[in-house]
Amino acid sequence: MHDYIEVFSARLIALRKAKGVSAREMSLDIGQGASYINQIEKKHKLPSLNGFFYICEYLGVTPEEFFDEEIKSPAEFADAIDGLKKLDADEFLHIKGVLDALNKNKK
Repeated sequence: MHDYIEVFSARLIALRKAKGVSAREMSLDIGQGASYINQIEKKHKLPSLNGFFYICEYLGVTPEEFFDEEIKSPAEFADAIDGLKKLDADEFLHIKGVLDALNKNKK
C-alpha cells in the first residue's frame, strides 16, 4: 500500500505545481481545510473517491490522466487531443509524420 501512497502524493505534487498553485490555495479552492492537500502530499492521508474527483476536476485532468505519469502536462495534452479531432485526414497525417519523426529515437 505504501507504494500507491507515494505515487499518488508525487503525482499530486507535480500536477499542482504545473498548475502553479500552492497546496493551501488548492485546498481552499476545492472547499477543504487549508492543510488538506498538504496532508495528502505528506502521505498522512488519502482523499475519498469523491475528494479525488474534485482534485482531478480542479487540476483539469481525468482520473486516468492523473495516474498516467507519461503525460507531463495533462491540460495541454487534452487541448492537443481536441485540436487533433478537428483536423481533416491530410492534416492529421502531417501531424502524425511530425510526431513520428520526433519520437523516432525515443523508443
